Amino acid sequence: MSEYRKLAAILAADVVGYSRLASEDEDRTLARLRALRSDLIDPTIAVHNGRIIKRTGDGALVEFRSVVDAVRCAIEVQNGMVERNAGVQQDRRIEFRIGIHLGDVVEESDGDLMGDGVNIASRLEGIAAPGAICLSEDAYRQVKARLDLSVSDLGNTHLKNIAEPIRIYSLQVGAAAQAKPAVTAGAAARPPTALPPELSIAVLPFVNMSGDAEQEYFADGISEDIITALSKLSQLFVIARNSSFTFKGRNVNVQEVGHSLNVRYVLEGSVRKSGNKVRITAQLIDAITGGHQWAERFDRDLSDIFAVQDDVTQQIVGALELKLAVGDQQRLATEQTQNLEAYDCFLRGREQMWRLTREQNIQGRQLLQRAIDLDPKFAPAYAFLAVSHGLAYVNQWSESPSKSLEQASWSATQAVALDDRYPYAHWALGVISLYLRRIDVAIREAERAIALAPNLVEGHETLGNALHYAGRPAEALICFERAMALNPYYPDIFLHFHAQAMFQLGRYEEAVVILKRRLVRNPGTDISRVLLAASYGHLGRFAEARGEWEEVFRINPDYSLEHRRKVLPYKNPADFERIVDGLRKAGLTE
Repeated sequence: MSEYRKLAAILAADVVGYSRLASEDEDRTLARLRALRSDLIDPTIAVHNGRIIKRTGDGALVEFRSVVDAVRCAIEVQNGMVERNAGVQQDRRIEFRIGIHLGDVVEESDGDLMGDGVNIASRLEGIAAPGAICLSEDAYRQVKARLDLSVSDLGNTHLKNIAEPIRIYSLQVGAAAQAKPAVTAGAAARPPTALPPELSIAVLPFVNMSGDAEQEYFADGISEDIITALSKLSQLFVIARNSSFTFKGRNVNVQEVGHSLNVRYVLEGSVRKSGNKVRITAQLIDAITGGHQWAERFDRDLSDIFAVQDDVTQQIVGALELKLAVGDQQRLATEQTQNLEAYDCFLRGREQMWRLTREQNIQGRQLLQRAIDLDPKFAPAYAFLAVSHGLAYVNQWSESPSKSLEQASWSATQAVALDDRYPYAHWALGVISLYLRRIDVAIREAERAIALAPNLVEGHETLGNALHYAGRPAEALICFERAMALNPYYPDIFLHFHAQAMFQLGRYEEAVVILKRRLVRNPGTDISRVLLAASYGHLGRFAEARGEWEEVFRINPDYSLEHRRKVLPYKNPADFERIVDGLRKAGLTE
């Protein structure tokens, strides 16, 4: 049997107290472990380029190309287990312990690995605490300068059957390992030596200092309007609201925010609203040096709120020495209403709509309609009302879907007619046009939204979807990648969009990897499991296809391919039939 030596990063993992769990309820324990392997462990290993060498009953031995990949994989698995064990009795939890070592191994012709490198990883796993990760000094040396890790030095330790003592480090679990100086939170990490774009900014949610928790929406609304204004500047790279707002309510270091979002500048501030008075403080900070670029306090009447927002935007332009193109000054102006009650209803309604639940969508729609009743010419209220009706249509939150779609179309058209320069108006019309199967209109409106606001992540997402349904997947991929760059903490549905485009291009292996990443973040998705089953069908992996297809109907017994064929707006029906064909190859449809 031939063999050769090499240096490898080895991860060893097993279940703490597996024998006890199995003796108490073997069938249930095995079923839970199989589910964890399918939904969390195996997809995470695949995402981080790992190779499972062998399974050891309740554990596994995995080879990685680098220690960085191994550590990221381990942390993602352990964090995933924290979520899955929430609410489970302590004595019934499945908890892993993990050891990682970089060392010399012998690879045999069948791919099995042997030698001290494997033995040390196994011994490290054996001394790790439940839910913990232990690294040898050789492994830790590879990652300490490249990942932000919270570690405990356990000192030199004698491991069973290992001649020399080994220095061991234990990693704190509970947060993703971040590359230095920057890493995107959902997309692939940027090279660890990459610096953020020179003109890049994240606007953190302004702190509500009003002493009234119900005024939170007002502070959030001010932040969001500033983001919208800055998004119109092509010279800037502006992080999307969804990612900036992940830091809401957290006591964070601005430099850490810069690292996490890969931006050079961070804007933070506070809002105090009292009667007809408002005080807004804002400061622009260099996230690399921590130095202040600009800071100011505004004490104004509430009626001057739009002027304050414009002032903040103009001050940022000045502090960053941006060279505005002709017309940029006019585009920067905040979309206004003279009716402050209408603006208040708009802020409340928009906040409710963004929460994406049936109940809050209804509340948001009522508030947005109230804003329109108070000011029938307020374009932003029409735009978000249109999307609210669209969500009611697509999510079946309406007793009359056709009426919801009709109202959505009318509201979006009205928003554009009232203010052709408002990017969200064109975004709304693009979204609704997709529902109406007007693909060419959707593309045109999304392109117009991006032209008005190059950093509008919703515009890039909508354009990507429209291009996908138009049968232009290569162009769609570019849009999705841009959207994920602008929104590094992107929702997991972005992964499905990305995978759809890969699938449409016939890049099934890549689609599988991306879809497995989505299943790690959202095990309850039926649409991604269907696409994964179809990908497996095209790849000839029929048993895996059947497994995913069975999961689809466990998750959603009412899933219907025929319904999806009717509602998905493919310009060329053959693009949907590619999915059906993959399922047919695996014997899952007639």
